[in-house]
Amino acid sequence: MSATPLEPALPVSPQAPVAHPAPEASPGSAALPERRIRSFVRRAGRSGTGQQRALETLGPLFCLPYRAAAVDWPTLFGRNHAPLVLEIGFGMGGPTAAIARALPHMDFIGVEVHPPGVGALLKLIGENNLTNVRIVAHDAVEVLAHMIAPGRLAGVHIFFPDPWHKKRHHKRRLIQPPFVAELCTRIQPGGYLHCATDWQPYAQSMLEVLSACPDLRNTSAQADGYVPRPAYRPETKFERRGLNLGHGVWDLVFERRSSA
Repeated sequence: MSATPLEPALPVSPQAPVAHPAPEASPGSAALPERRIRSFVRRAGRSGTGQQRALETLGPLFCLPYRAAAVDWPTLFGRNHAPLVLEIGFGMGGPTAAIARALPHMDFIGVEVHPPGVGALLKLIGENNLTNVRIVAHDAVEVLAHMIAPGRLAGVHIFFPDPWHKKRHHKRRLIQPPFVAELCTRIQPGGYLHCATDWQPYAQSMLEVLSACPDLRNTSAQADGYVPRPAYRPETKFERRGLNLGHGVWDLVFERRSSA
C-alpha cells in the first residue's frame, strides 16, 4: 500500500509552498512490460505514532503521487541545475536523510513501497529541515520508466536491495540486464550507478550484470572490481553489526559512458 495519496503542494521554501506542477509528457520513454516478476514484496507493518504523524503532516509536502508522465523536477524542487539522484528502496530512510543533509546542493528522489519507511524518512526530513528530498511511494520500475525523462539523473543509489537468497528466486533480483539497460537511459553521460550489498553471491551477480552493460564503466581500480565505501554513503547500524561479526559489504560504482 502506498503512502497517504494526498496531492502535494511542494515548497521551494518552508514559508512558501507552491502548487505541484502537472508532469510533462515523457519523450522517448521506453515503458517496461506491465506484466512482470516484481523484485519486491509489500511487507506488512504498522507505522509508529511519529511516522504516522509525519505521513499526515509532511506527506502532502514531500510525497509525490505516481503518475505515468515525466516530472519537471527543477520546478518541483524550486531550483535549476541541481544534480538529481534517484534512490531505489531507501528502507527506513536513515542513509537517505544523512546523504541529503551532507549534500545540500543535490536533489534526491527516494522510492519506497513500505509505508513505515516512508513515514520514517518524512520524520527525518522534518527533524533535519531538509528541502532537497522528495518521495514516491510506488514501484521503482514504473517510476523510472514514466516519471523520469531520459538523461535526467546525475546518479542512482541502490543500497542493500533484497538479495532473494534462494536460487529459484534469483529472477526477482532488481539488478538484472533489462532493468540496468533502462537505468542507463535515464542516467546522463558521466553520471553514476552505486549499488551496495552485504550478500556476496548477489555482489558477484551485480558485478557480472553491470560489467556486461556496454553503457557502463567500472570505476574500481581494485582487481576484484569493487570499491571502498564512498564517504557519502553512511554506514548503517546493521552494516556495522555485520562487519563486527566478520560479514562483508560490497560497493560497486559504475559510470555512464559518454555517447560515441
